Amino acid sequence: MSKSFNAFVINKSDAGFSAGVQELTLDDLPAGDVTVRVQYSSVNYKDGLACLPESPVVGSYPMVPGIDLAGTVVESSDPRFTPGQEVVAIGRELGISHFGGFAEYARLTGDWLEPLPSGLTLKEAMALGTAGFTAALSIQRLEENGLKPGDGRVLVTGATGGVGSTAVNMLAGLGYEVSASTGKTEEHDFLRGLGATEILGRDEVSAQGAPVEAERWAAGVDPVGGDTLAYLLRTTRYRGSVANCGLTGGPMLSTTVLPFILRGVNLLGIDSVMCPADVRAAVWLRLGTDLKPKNLAESISHEIGLDEVPAVTGAILAGSVKGRTIVRL
Repeated sequence: MSKSFNAFVINKSDAGFSAGVQELTLDDLPAGDVTVRVQYSSVNYKDGLACLPESPVVGSYPMVPGIDLAGTVVESSDPRFTPGQEVVAIGRELGISHFGGFAEYARLTGDWLEPLPSGLTLKEAMALGTAGFTAALSIQRLEENGLKPGDGRVLVTGATGGVGSTAVNMLAGLGYEVSASTGKTEEHDFLRGLGATEILGRDEVSAQGAPVEAERWAAGVDPVGGDTLAYLLRTTRYRGSVANCGLTGGPMLSTTVLPFILRGVNLLGIDSVMCPADVRAAVWLRLGTDLKPKNLAESISHEIGLDEVPAVTGAILAGSVKGRTIVRL
């Protein structure tokens, strides 16, 4: 008899939409060459989208959401991974077209897995997850394009969210001067605790303005998009860079070419889903060393159980989640 376990399952059929904890068996898992006993997952914006009745991201039903997971290998036909080995996986097709991390067991291809990086526990890896990885990838791209401590202020938008909060902490830990923008006036102390020394309101960074304005930022990390990204582009200094990795403010961008042709501003697109294996490995290595946020599990994240997932996915779409939410399996 196949082992049974708990999973958070979303389903859609002629009978309607459902989402909740169910009992599955190992036989229910999709094909793959590595089976993992999941210990932690985390909630990301895409997980919120996956749990909508009219989801724009889920390819088939039933589905186990959760684009992140961390756990221990229990069975493997992939020579790169052995039973007992601790591993992490983020992005790819997890939780979208392949059962993801909101379950006690997962089966997937070894190509989607990374050995747990030195310097991180499984819980810490999920306190980072896709959001922390995306923040780290954004910082690495900015540095590859010339950014270094002492160059001036770096603005992080949407700073209380998963990407934003980890980016603020990482940048401050590297010695950058960090400014943060948020619409949550009650979270200013939280952001200062992460290392922000200047806080801007959401209205200021999403207002309309001239095609180019006073040069204010050495660089920007932007998970918001929309009018906020347009603001960043027109206020970034000569040859500065903006790393865009999200669209919580909308997918449309209304700007001009002037920041690019007058100031040589770089707009860097950040994709964590299909990131090349060598880049992915390098970023995970840094997440366990110089980019690891201080007091990671305590300062940025909190834990929930599977039955609490619906409340958090709704809140993350509403923009009311602070930091990172770890799902304890």
